[in-house]
Amino acid sequence: MIKINLLGAPKPKRGGKRVATTTVTDITGMGGGGGEGPNPIVIILVFLVVAILAVGYFYLQASSKAKKLQDEIAKEDQENRRLSAVKAKYDQEQRVRDNYERRVKVIDDLRANQSGGPVNLLTMIGDTVNNTDAVWLNTMQDKGPNIAIEGTALSSTAVANLIKNLQKTGYFKSVEMTETVQDPNSKDLQEFTFKLTCEKQKS
Repeated sequence: MIKINLLGAPKPKRGGKRVATTTVTDITGMGGGGGEGPNPIVIILVFLVVAILAVGYFYLQASSKAKKLQDEIAKEDQENRRLSAVKAKYDQEQRVRDNYERRVKVIDDLRANQSGGPVNLLTMIGDTVNNTDAVWLNTMQDKGPNIAIEGTALSSTAVANLIKNLQKTGYFKSVEMTETVQDPNSKDLQEFTFKLTCEKQKS
């Protein structure tokens, strides 16, 4: 502890002895003996410094976490943009494929309708009759689900061959002979008049 005499010695009274007097001033504020505690101002200053340091530390931690979070958000945004571009490309390719499938279906439907038309039906039956020996076609009627055929054959075997050839076309579900009669007016050749019912395949 440093003690400084600031006042000096007082003037002695006349006729008396000079007595040295010393006045001590404590400039540290900590106090000397006598049981005095530390200065409250110093304690407050210490707490303020500690609080500022603590706040600065937590601020730096929060700033670091915030920057890290912003970096992650930016990264996720970039990934979302990339995925959005991929999805847009996939949707475009999907639309192209759907359009192609619709076109193919339309073409298939047109072909199916064309194959089921009366012109192609007549052509198919005519070709089948022409490829069967000893058979002639007289009439043919389209009755919706069935086709009625009437013709002439030189033998029952020829009629059986015609039925077999019609079944081979795949156009009919079944081919049945409803009537076969020998023509009594035919003198030179043995002729049979026959009637067939052909059930169409369901489309």
